[in-house]
Amino acid sequence: MSLHRFARALLPLALATAATPAFAQGATVTSAPELARVSETLKPGQWVWAPQVSPAGPLLVYVDLSRQRATVYRNGVRIAVSTISSGKPGFETPTGVFTILQKDADHRSNLYNNAPMFYQQRLTWDGIALHAGGLPGYPESHGCVHLPLSFAKALFGITKLGATVVVQDGKLDHVRASPAGLLQPVLPSGAPAEQKALDRKGYRWNPSLSPTGPLTIIVSKHDQAIVVLRNGVEIGRSDAIIKDDDPGSHVISYTVGKDGQPRWIYVGLPGHTEDEGRPLDEATINRVRMPAGFYAAVKAVLVPGSTILVTQSSVGEDTGRKITIMDAVAPTL
Repeated sequence: MSLHRFARALLPLALATAATPAFAQGATVTSAPELARVSETLKPGQWVWAPQVSPAGPLLVYVDLSRQRATVYRNGVRIAVSTISSGKPGFETPTGVFTILQKDADHRSNLYNNAPMFYQQRLTWDGIALHAGGLPGYPESHGCVHLPLSFAKALFGITKLGATVVVQDGKLDHVRASPAGLLQPVLPSGAPAEQKALDRKGYRWNPSLSPTGPLTIIVSKHDQAIVVLRNGVEIGRSDAIIKDDDPGSHVISYTVGKDGQPRWIYVGLPGHTEDEGRPLDEATINRVRMPAGFYAAVKAVLVPGSTILVTQSSVGEDTGRKITIMDAVAPTL
């Protein structure tokens, strides 16, 4: 075995040792409520992963330095949370909006004695990146964002060059530190995902905010509300009456059957494999009431691949402040 492969084989053990007092391991959960519950109890080196909650769409990685957490959103919906270790005093991780400029699964540092930086995703050309590294429970890197090895690998597998990474520190920028919420707190531009009050009709609808892209409809039993995202941007929101005592989460996909007719089919999430392929029945549909105008507007934009997430999690209004754009240059191979 080459020295490089030997070092890589030992890395999980090294990271686990660095991640005291916890262990560097992750949890795969089946629903948005489970993800929310587990993410609030993570110890150094731990992470939680639920990609099935939002199967497709643009990615945004939100790094909260004040909480030492990274949250991954797909099509605007949270799918993963991990503990991190950012830059120590004198080597602070810069805040702002970044794009992934370069990806290298086997990267080694040209600044720090050829140290391994596996699953590196470069954010700046002067050395700031996401990559696997030590996780002692406090900032200890030289500016990079350290992630658990398995989480870094999983994240590396779903990102593309140009994906957005937002780094924020409530203590330094006086921006309200946002706990990991179901909906992403900022847009890829760095602007807050601001919400406006519903009008007298009980809903708002502005599809021009995001004319194209994957459509996700979130039915929140907790808030008795429905939110529509397209390409990760909220284009509609409505009050609703949702009569459903099921505490679990479900994902339902809009598909076209062999007969050419569109239909809603349940996705078999881990732990809910009995759902797989089951059609959305009339009785379930009748448990949800919404304004007729909102229903008509949503129906008009449905396309195959649209997704419904039924969840107990909140989709409450969440606002913040803009943060400075630090890097927005074109990525290269």
